[in-house]
Formats: sequence, structure tokens, C-alpha cells
Amino acid sequence: MTLNIRMKKLLSPWWALITLFVLTAVFLQRPNFTESIKLNYFDTLITSREAVDNNIYIVNIDEAALEKYGQYPFPRNIYGDIIKDIYNRGAGLVIWNIMMPEADRFGGDEQLAGVMTEFPVILASRPSVKNKNVPMQPASNTINAQYVDQLFPYPGIISNIPELEQVAVGSGIVSTEPEIDGVNRRLPALAVVGDLVYPGIALETLRVIAGQPSFDVKLAPNGIDKFRIRGHGPIATDEMGRIWIDWAQRSKQVSVINMPADFGGAVVIVDVTAAGIANPVPTALGAKFPGEVHSAMLGTMFNKTNIQRPYWADTFEIPAAFLAGLLLILVSRWTWLGLGLTVVLGGAVVPASMYMFDTELFLLDATGPLAIIVLVALHTYGIKFVREFLEKQAIKKQFAGYCSPEVVRLLQENPDLIKKGVKKDVSVMFSDLRGFTPIGEHFGADVKGLGDYMNGYMDAITQPILNHNGMVIKYVGDASMHIQGAPIEDDRHAYNIVETGLQMLDAVDAYTREAEARGLPPAAMGFGINSGEGFIGEMGSTARHSYDILGDMVSTAARLEARCKAYGVLCIIGAETYNRTADDFFYLYLDNLQPKGKTVADFIYTALRIKGNITDYGTARELHNNMHQAYKERDFDKAIGMCMGLKGEFDGQMDKYYKMWIERCELMKTMKLDKSWNGEWIANEK
Repeated sequence: MTLNIRMKKLLSPWWALITLFVLTAVFLQRPNFTESIKLNYFDTLITSREAVDNNIYIVNIDEAALEKYGQYPFPRNIYGDIIKDIYNRGAGLVIWNIMMPEADRFGGDEQLAGVMTEFPVILASRPSVKNKNVPMQPASNTINAQYVDQLFPYPGIISNIPELEQVAVGSGIVSTEPEIDGVNRRLPALAVVGDLVYPGIALETLRVIAGQPSFDVKLAPNGIDKFRIRGHGPIATDEMGRIWIDWAQRSKQVSVINMPADFGGAVVIVDVTAAGIANPVPTALGAKFPGEVHSAMLGTMFNKTNIQRPYWADTFEIPAAFLAGLLLILVSRWTWLGLGLTVVLGGAVVPASMYMFDTELFLLDATGPLAIIVLVALHTYGIKFVREFLEKQAIKKQFAGYCSPEVVRLLQENPDLIKKGVKKDVSVMFSDLRGFTPIGEHFGADVKGLGDYMNGYMDAITQPILNHNGMVIKYVGDASMHIQGAPIEDDRHAYNIVETGLQMLDAVDAYTREAEARGLPPAAMGFGINSGEGFIGEMGSTARHSYDILGDMVSTAARLEARCKAYGVLCIIGAETYNRTADDFFYLYLDNLQPKGKTVADFIYTALRIKGNITDYGTARELHNNMHQAYKERDFDKAIGMCMGLKGEFDGQMDKYYKMWIERCELMKTMKLDKSWNGEWIANEK
């Protein structure tokens, strides 16, 4: 059996050209989601750099400071004391990242101004929708000022009160400009308010450190052309005056009430980090307070870490990826050559990008080109493999009609494994829908509605089986049978089948809630589990056969499931399964049962779904075990009393069982028991 001509045309690798053109068009449009992925990749590059320790301190006004000084903002005479204390501890320069646009309500402005006259302080201003106060005149020499609108324009600026601005050694704008995903990666080194160019606080700090009265900016029609501070040298920015923050630049942080004895001439940024007063901003390293962001910016500029996105990057990356994708399609007739070329091209993109960053600090995107190469290759060569796969499936279509996907896979790998069969240690479960009668009565003649309901139920119980690599052997009406440990190997099949069963109960509960919300009757299930050796393989007639399992342990599991309703429990676990998993689940002993058709009795158990800590059920479990001991000792009245006391325990999961057991004890009181009786019960029905 082969594919027809139409299918062959549909599965031609040349359709990948459409994928190539669509992907190229998408990436050239630079939608938000591709830009976000690209920026996150840049984060990975930048944050991978080795840390650089700078002589910068951040002194935080934190919760401990509020406890010491009281309500925020503090009186400004306290601010003055803090500044003097910092300088007395050997600071080189103080950056005061706290706005003071209003007069001090405590009248401390004069004292603070006196301190700032004695000690150099750089103040912070904030961009705003309108002006408030007059900031220090910006110290900028701007060439071609007619192009200032190419920089970051702000409608206004909020500055500090004039008494403080006049005595400050410098004043810089503190602002953040998040990227499209809300993360701050680049900060403007300068900004425009009206027709004046104001420095950012990091730039202003460098100017003060360099001892220069101004900085020089040369503008061009597309933005910044050249930018420098005499004594410091050129500063690399993009055309809008933004600088990529090098997050390898590290500073030290201390509380204002726990400062070091000697700052060692460091630049000290005073910032507010107390909860409820200051908010962190998102960065490539997570949430950071503004002081941390601006200290990293200052370190970046001071150490001349010129991370750049080259002007030619956007016009190079995607066209190059387009040519690579086209090459992959052209060589697609030679599958292994094309796959090898895919590995080479795809594998070179990221290392090449990393190399350019490590050597030149160039940010070149690897995600867009890699996505184009990989997706085009997947389309091109995926179609080829799909075509081969469908041809194989067409030949083997007859097997798919009666084999599960697991059996089909094993049959393809080793047909004798299925046809000859094996004797193997496995675990088997039988499950059954409880309460079908009211369900059937609800739907009446609505066969489709009933079918949809049952299909939903079967979907719910099947998913946990598949999640644990079990195999559904068959569905019979509203019942199912599945095994664990074959055909897929599973050394922990006893544990996994019990875990699967408990998850099936949870899945049925969830399905019931969904059904009741739609006005449908509830569903419930019970199951029986046993472990041991079974005969597994392909069984049936010549005309019709399937993968199945036979053995005494299988029939025992079926009988255990059939006894769930009689015992008033949701599951019954055979002794062999219990012995292998006794420490893994919360089990309760049920009975010493001799199923119909068997000559010996064996212990059976139930597994409970418990809430909270297992130790919370210790007393109830001990009473349960003592009740069974009284039963075995033929003290049936004592056992009845204990059953009465156990009602409501175990979250009520065993109440039906205790009702049944009281009836059992009442019956046993009327029977004449043999001296050899040891608590066993002989079932008269399957």
C-alpha cells in the first residue's frame, strides 16, 4: 500500500518555502512577542558576565531606619546628620536619591542646606507631566540643538526646593524606561525637558567626579552622534541616548543605621527601600530598587562597558537566516546532508552570537535566526519523515485495527514478543462504574447523551493509567481492565498501579463535579488490584484476537473488584500488592477473604485517600486493628462497639464498611464456629 499522488504533492518539502517567507516577514515586522524573546536572550548574555566589584555603596533607608527615626519622610535635619555621618566615615561623594520637592514640615531645610554647602551632594530629579521647582541649570554643551526631539522628551520635571538645588554640587534625572515587556535594561543617560538637555544621575555623577563644569553632546538628525565628558572620554549610547546596563557591575548595600566605619572614598547612593514607601522595578536580574539600578548604571559608565546593539544588526540577522533556510530547502533531496547542514547552521548561531558579545560586547540576536532555521528544517525534513511514516502505516494498517499504540510499537520493534507471549510478574486492575442505574434512567432514550457521558467518564479514568505508562487491556461496557508492568517494563508496577487507582478516584470526583454542574447525575467507581505472574500476549481466534492477560491473579483481581460494593469501599487491594507497597500508602485491613472458586483465604486491604498528616489517623487506625483482633477472638459485641466508635473516622470513607461489619458480627454471633476458625470469610458469590 502506497500514498496516492495527491498526498505525495501535499507532503512535498517545497511547501516549506511558505514557512520560510512567513517567518521572515514576521521577524522583519518585529512584533512584541519576538522582541520579548530577543530581549530575554540579551538578558542571558549580559547577566552571564563575571561580576565586577565597584567602590560604590548603597545606604538604604529601610525598616530598621523607620524604627529608629520614626515616620517617613524624616525631618531634614536628620538627613543632614546622615550626610555628615557618611562623609565622616570616609565617603568620596554622596548621591541623594530622595526627592524633596516640598519644604520640610519640621523646618529643617536650612540646616540641610548648610550641610550641603559643606559637603558635596548630588540631588535627584524626576521626569513628570508638569514642572515643579526649578532644577539646577543643566551643564550641557549641545551641538545641533535643533535635533533634541530625537532624545527622550519629557513634558516636565519635578525638582527639589530651590534652597537645596542652589547648594547641590550636581542634579541628575532619575528615570527608568522599560522595554516592551516591562523590564528595565537600558537607561537614558540624558533626557530633554523643553529645549534643555538634562543629565541622568549617573552621567551627572561622572561629571562631578571628573571635575568638569559640563558635558558635550553632538546631535544629528537621527539622534546622538557623539557624547563625552572631558577627562572621562567618549560615552557610547544608542541614538536616543540610552545605555545598556551591565549587571555585572556590583555595589555594596548597607542600612543607614549600620554603616561601615570607613567607606574608603566610595560613591555613596542614599536610597529608600522600606516596604510600602519604595517599590522595586523589574530588571534582567529580577526586582531591584532604583538605587541598585542606578549604581549598576554608574558602574557601567565609569568602567566604560560599552554594550551595544550594532546599527547593522537588524538588517543582517533575518536576511542571513532567510538565506540559510533557503539553502536547507534546496538540499532537502539529500536527507542526511540537509540534517547535517541544519545541525551546523543551527548550532553555529548561538556560539557566534556569544562570541561577538564576549569579544566586542555586541548584542546580536540568536533567537530569530535560530527559530527560522529550526522551523524551516522541521517543516522540510519533518514532511519527509511524515511521508515515510505514513507509507509504513499504510502497510501496517491491518495491525492498528486491533492493537493499542503500545502494542503496535512493540510489534514493530519485536513482533515475536507479542505473538509468542511471555509469563511475567505484573499488576492488574479491574474497575467498574458505580450507580449506572440512575445514570441510565436520567438519559432514558437519549443514547447520544449517555454515550457522551460514558466517554467522558472513560477519558477521566484512562488518563492516570497513561500517565503511569500502564496499558488498558479492554473496556467492557462501563468496566475496564488495565495492567502495569507490561508490555512496558516497570519495576515498581505494584506501587504505580495503586497510585494510578487513587488518581483515578480523584479524576472521577473531578468529573462528577463537572457533571453535576451541568445537571447530570454523579459518577463513582470501584476497583480491585492484584499482583503476580500472568500469561501475557496475543490471544483470541484466528479471525479476531487482541493483546490480553490470563492467570489466577487476574481472576482474583476481578473478584476483588466485584466485592467492593459488598464491603462498602472504593477499592480492594490483594495481599501480594499490599505486601509490596505496605509502606507507601495508607492501608486498612478489611478481611481474610476466600473468594468463590478458591480453596484458601487471603488478606485483603483498602487504600484510603487521606487529608493532612498521616499521624492524625494513628489512633483511629489502632482502634480499627483492635476491632479486627476482637473479631478474630470471637468477641463480636466488642467489635460492634468499636465499629460504632469508628464511624466518622477516616473522613467518613469507611462508614459503609463499618455498617457492613456490624451486620457481619451480628451474623457471626448466630453461627457455630469451628475451633480452627481464624477470622476467614468464605464468599458465596463472585
